[in-house]
Amino acid sequence: MIIINQISKKYNKHTVLDSVSFEVGDGELFGVIGPDGAGKTTLFRIITSLVLPSSGSVSVNGFDVIKDYREIRKITGYMPGRFSLYQDLTVEENLQFYATVFGTSLDENYDFIKDIYSHIEPFKNRLAGKLSGGMKQKLALSCALIHRPQLLVLDEPTTGVDAVSRKEFWDMLKKIQKDGISILVSTPYMDEARMCDKVAFMDNAKVLALNTPEELIKGYSGELISVSAEDLHRLVMDLRNFPDVLTALLFGHTVHFTTRAGSINTEEVRRFLEEKDHKNIIIDQIEPGIEDRFLELIT
Repeated sequence: MIIINQISKKYNKHTVLDSVSFEVGDGELFGVIGPDGAGKTTLFRIITSLVLPSSGSVSVNGFDVIKDYREIRKITGYMPGRFSLYQDLTVEENLQFYATVFGTSLDENYDFIKDIYSHIEPFKNRLAGKLSGGMKQKLALSCALIHRPQLLVLDEPTTGVDAVSRKEFWDMLKKIQKDGISILVSTPYMDEARMCDKVAFMDNAKVLALNTPEELIKGYSGELISVSAEDLHRLVMDLRNFPDVLTALLFGHTVHFTTRAGSINTEEVRRFLEEKDHKNIIIDQIEPGIEDRFLELIT
């Protein structure tokens, strides 16, 4: 569906994308994971023909993003990170407007968006600007799907919404995928990466790794331990002063700890913390998660 080949983008001397390459298959749910400033939004704007690349090429279903941008816009649904619908139009008016832009109608494609639209249809006469975050999200997704696109591009669609709405949204994406639509989605939330068929890790304008979530985690090297104690703040600060420390990062109420050597002598860690007068020390060797793998790549 999407072939990205050595895409770079520069604004003056600032490199936003640096030789990015990957492919998204037909019907695939592909995630681009990374922090703010990694280059995700610029990449998505290039794919949707809204921004020109400085170099490289992108094709969507065989169409070139520069020469065939009109064709790409016909087959692509795009949901930007910031809510961009008309806030002074009602829910129904927004849908009707976007349907008209794509030469269709709400009645014609109602069945296609019904599972999503039904959540907000009782509020169809409410102004879009008066909707909650989760309802705005569902309206934006309905508008992106109103013309039955072959590709759905979603830029951080769950940022700023509650945990329940996030889960509902990903459940909806899985249903959309079953209709054969390819989905490209970006997110700063590592837990959402596990919902994707494939994931590309991005940071500082580059793709650091690309694979299935399971294979990415298998690439983790070295040992990982979880450490907890009574004074969590002092614990993390002391662990960062441990000889040969690589990372000591807060994960909830514990600290995930690694060393430059890769192997960890847990008794040595315990003695070090006891000498620092820590109480109720608990140390467990654990399996890494996808966030641990990403942090390993950027450390």
